[in-house]
Amino acid sequence: MSQLYELISSLGAFAPYVCILLFLLASLLVVWRLEVLAGQGVEGTVLGTIFMPFCSGMGNIVFAVVVALQNGSSDDVLINCLFNNVTNLTLLIGAPVLIWGMARIPRKKSQAAMREFRMGRLSLSLNLVAALFFTFIVWLLAADGVLEWTDGAVLLALFVFWQCFHVYDVKKTNLLKKKSYPKTLVVDVILLLFGASLVFISTDWLVQWFQSLESEQVPVRLLGWASGVLMVLPNALLAFYYGARGRMDVVYTSQSGDAHICIPLCIGLFAVFRPIPSGSFFQQSLLIVMGLCGAHLVFVLLVGRLPRIFAALFLAAFGYFLWTGLA
Repeated sequence: MSQLYELISSLGAFAPYVCILLFLLASLLVVWRLEVLAGQGVEGTVLGTIFMPFCSGMGNIVFAVVVALQNGSSDDVLINCLFNNVTNLTLLIGAPVLIWGMARIPRKKSQAAMREFRMGRLSLSLNLVAALFFTFIVWLLAADGVLEWTDGAVLLALFVFWQCFHVYDVKKTNLLKKKSYPKTLVVDVILLLFGASLVFISTDWLVQWFQSLESEQVPVRLLGWASGVLMVLPNALLAFYYGARGRMDVVYTSQSGDAHICIPLCIGLFAVFRPIPSGSFFQQSLLIVMGLCGAHLVFVLLVGRLPRIFAALFLAAFGYFLWTGLA
């Protein structure tokens, strides 16, 4: 591993750009395999709730582990996770809806299409409730001013239970519909693991490089924001790709499902390694995330879609969050 890092460092001024390119290529590899799975009959809600959050959130998981192992600042992990969640629930859902719209009912009004549409809306509602619940739990645990390793263990246990529920739901659906897993699933897992290794290498090197910069050039406190922008690029790629294809069900479930990776998994992982002080910005950001999840839940349950005018308001909310956070 050290030899590989030395090889990257030998590229000089081009090394950061090579690492960013490596990160993006790994993300493209993930999108390619997801498209293959979709073509083999894997349902959009399954893609959005199980496969995509792990794939698009892989960078956030690696970033939390790398910063913890390097004794980095907990603020960087918090900003990275909160920036990711707020961006997903505002910009990356609002922009595709604003551009392509979100259909209220299926174009084909057959009984099977309507049943699939209702099941997808129910699954999305459950996803949003889970995101709201997990964020509320983090907010309660952080009320005493710090997240310790016991709090992190609780968050990790919640995440494992949630994933077990998803696995059960997929297996039940496969049994009822007499479906089976794609034959290329083993190949997909191997390629995804290869992509994960590329993400780890590029993220680890970029974190070390950023921390080595002089504070006069780039303030170290911007690491969380810079990493958040980088980690959100795979999510943006998925959102605009499936939005252009008219698969807003995948867009919605993937972006809301990715919130479960940052909260509670990434924050829980870091808290197990090192305590996380919870300041006012952390508490306010958690309230913002809960408010966004609640707003999306109301639209999904009552209207069945996100109207364009509210998509524009979500974009404005993202701009306000970015401006206040950097200030």
